[in-house]
Amino acid sequence: MRDILSDLEAGKQLSDPDPVRRAQIQMKTHLPKRFYKAVSVASTDDGFAVHLDGKPVRTPGKALLVLPTEKAAALVADEFAAQGETIDPVTMPVLRLVNTAIDGVASDPQAVLEDILRFASSDLLCYRADTPQGLVDRQNEHWDPIIDWARNELGARFHLAEGVIHVEQPRESIAVLGIHLAQRANPLRLASIHVMTSLTGSALLALAVDFGELDGDAAWTAGHVDEDWQAEHWGHDAEAVVRRAHRKRDMMAAVGLLEALKA
Repeated sequence: MRDILSDLEAGKQLSDPDPVRRAQIQMKTHLPKRFYKAVSVASTDDGFAVHLDGKPVRTPGKALLVLPTEKAAALVADEFAAQGETIDPVTMPVLRLVNTAIDGVASDPQAVLEDILRFASSDLLCYRADTPQGLVDRQNEHWDPIIDWARNELGARFHLAEGVIHVEQPRESIAVLGIHLAQRANPLRLASIHVMTSLTGSALLALAVDFGELDGDAAWTAGHVDEDWQAEHWGHDAEAVVRRAHRKRDMMAAVGLLEALKA
């Protein structure tokens, strides 16, 4: 299922799950010229469709690209409108996510839900450093409130461990998360949660965003506490900085789509 979620909608030219590698592949790929002038959002019986010169957009799987809210459709329309002389799918993360949800996730939402639960069973927030104290304190600052929120609001208790030795999480807690995810089985919403989960390494952070407990920037920061600590003490790698920027763009696209679906 993770293969389906790795740019299924863009075919070979965007098949690599690494966002930097995708960009490198894309630079070597001939980009199609922009073939439309006007971009609009039109109301339909099923929701809101994106039109290019009055014609509806379809997914690579030939399904009509229809979203349940006008705000969500506007996100995709804005990406089309922002294209220059050529169309660069790398710069259209919401479109890629929507295409994946419609052509991939909709066919088997349960598999995506289960993949999110696999992340939860080894959630980033449960694995803590024992030293240095500065990193320990930072992890506690960003992660403890979400662990407490999951216990108090979701009814899911998680065990913490120091280091990377796997700690078994209570089956009841994973089941509780499964119930909450089942209530969010809309393919677009589930795809957005999966993207946030995979980019942060934490299903709890993704659910906290979906529930409104965290905003996207706070979840991103929490998911990169260790990485930021290392960069502050050992310096920034240029390629890693570029990779991070692409990943954050994908993250914020998922957050934006989630918010738009609730509008």
